Amino acid sequence: MEKTFWLERWEQNLVGFHQQEFNPHLKQYWQTLSVKPGTEVLVPLCGKSHDMRWLAEQGCRVLGVELSERAVTDFFCENNYDFDLVSDGAFKVYRSEVITLLCGDFFALQPAQVEQVRAVYDRASLIALPPPMRADFARHLGELLPDAVMLLLTMEYSQEQMNGPPFAVAEQEVRELFEPDWSVTLLYSENILSTESKFRDRGLTHLVEKIYRLERYSS
Repeated sequence: MEKTFWLERWEQNLVGFHQQEFNPHLKQYWQTLSVKPGTEVLVPLCGKSHDMRWLAEQGCRVLGVELSERAVTDFFCENNYDFDLVSDGAFKVYRSEVITLLCGDFFALQPAQVEQVRAVYDRASLIALPPPMRADFARHLGELLPDAVMLLLTMEYSQEQMNGPPFAVAEQEVRELFEPDWSVTLLYSENILSTESKFRDRGLTHLVEKIYRLERYSS
């Protein structure tokens, strides 16, 4: 999947994946990570998610990574946050008091840029990627974060019935991607198709949402 796909989606405002409210599962399951106030939380492929604001309101320091500069600037404007703009390697860095967004390619992220991160929130990055990129994503995340916990949200459906994104990511694949380096605990699983008309309209007959708690094994 080319970078231009996502950049064009943002420029054309084709962002049906953007949620207008805080994700209810974040509010319910974030506590399972036992994240202390002041912890730096990585939100990969963050878009302009309101969930970052919720995390900041819980006392976390948020570090988002997003390819689209349109999404980054929209986030600060829509939330009335003042920010400073600097450069750091391959990234433009938009920094407010408790939320910092790195504008650039997640795969260009370096360990020094996330050395303070101890938690990850992934609602929409793994399911935004096709299979080969998901393996690269999991490997890169593991290389970046030797000590972290993660809340991961996925979807399961028949990929033959609908082209992604969002892509179907089965539990078996989650475990194959992460269990070499992370413990994986399933927290929630529910068929949500009855409440998701847009996916029924795209031809799905089954749609299961799953939530996982992951924790890096001590090295």
